[in-house]
Amino acid sequence: MTETRSDDVTAIKAVLEDLYKAWEAGDADAFVKDYTEDATSILPGSYRASREEVRRNMAEGFASYLKGSTTIDRMESVRFLGGDAAIVVSETGVKFQGEDEVPAERMVHATWVLEKRDGAWLIAAYHNSPVVRPS
Repeated sequence: MTETRSDDVTAIKAVLEDLYKAWEAGDADAFVKDYTEDATSILPGSYRASREEVRRNMAEGFASYLKGSTTIDRMESVRFLGGDAAIVVSETGVKFQGEDEVPAERMVHATWVLEKRDGAWLIAAYHNSPVVRPS
């Protein structure tokens, strides 16, 4: 049985929704459950070269400066590269405890690279960069 692209989009959205639910729960193990073992994560000033590095960094964050934070995420596009790879672009931001919204200067554009392995979509790479809005 061949999956349609709409099935793939739904599955990819579920991966990201589960990740953000794990963020809200402050659960670093659940946060990386859909990362490949060799996944990379690049943020301004930070490079994490494995799922374990991402997990460890998120656990430290959830225990300190990220405690009680949530995120907002707006998926802007999903582009497929063949049958087993996809690039997702989103706009996202971290809302810290006590904030009603994410300040514009903390919004980022994110690029997610996902790979389909054994029928499941997994995060192979993540990168974000600050949103620059015209003044």
